[in-house]
Amino acid sequence: MHTTILATFLEFSRTAVSMCGAAVLLFLIALWAAKTDIPRARGLDKIVVLSNLCFAIPLAVFGAEHLSGARFIMLAVPSYMPWRLFWAYLVGFALLSASLSIATKLQVRWSGLLFGIMMFLFVAMVHIPRVLASPSDRFAWVIVFREMAFAGGAWAFAGNAVRGHGENKLITVGRVLIAFAALFFSVWHFLHPTACPGVPLEKLMPAWIPGRLLIGYLTGAILLFAGASILLAKKTRKAAIYLGTWILLLVLFIYGPILIVQMSDPSTAVKVEGINYFADTLLFAGAILALASATPRTD
Repeated sequence: MHTTILATFLEFSRTAVSMCGAAVLLFLIALWAAKTDIPRARGLDKIVVLSNLCFAIPLAVFGAEHLSGARFIMLAVPSYMPWRLFWAYLVGFALLSASLSIATKLQVRWSGLLFGIMMFLFVAMVHIPRVLASPSDRFAWVIVFREMAFAGGAWAFAGNAVRGHGENKLITVGRVLIAFAALFFSVWHFLHPTACPGVPLEKLMPAWIPGRLLIGYLTGAILLFAGASILLAKKTRKAAIYLGTWILLLVLFIYGPILIVQMSDPSTAVKVEGINYFADTLLFAGAILALASATPRTD
């Protein structure tokens, strides 16, 4: 019994360490790749040039989680799929490859396109069956719209990396998916304002965060107005910049302190949860900023 507990603890500890290590490494790589773009940008465009960084870091975090905790991750693979452990590892390597591609801005056309397809496969094979099994479960719906927004951001990257007719279609699809997610999330922020903001999942904002209701309602309002503007293609770039900047501020000033607190918890599962929430919301910000980057300045 003691040996089993020790093995489980070491496995999850390795997962938390690998996730943090992947985040730091990709941060340095993406920052180096953007070293010339950041000084040239002006105003809020400095936030837009961080879109690749914001998108790539979470992919590396989740990729490391898949590789180091594959035996736990494979439980989410549908039971009808053969070689469930193989798929957990394959997705881990795919996420790491996509994160390196997007961070370095190499072959983003393919990494963005394929990552978006993978997200839609997850929605169709994993998340939609959960929604159908329990239609009243709001968290299952949140995950569906979250994955669709991630796919939309990836396709915005892919569309921005190419020129021609296909570019407009990819960016348009990405714009619509991100807009739907923003509008759906805005409703849940108004209904559940104390939920952690951005992507309103199960976790509530801790009591030690001041102005929780204000943060929740303000986030809901920003999501509502920006989502409507993006859906209607009215001042899309400006709306995406403002929304992406707000979500990024939430990552830094809400999820950052939460992550610090949870990383100090003796439970490694709590550590992994804090990392996942931080990376999840950062990826949402990256998807929105990817749309801003792909939208012409004349919009």
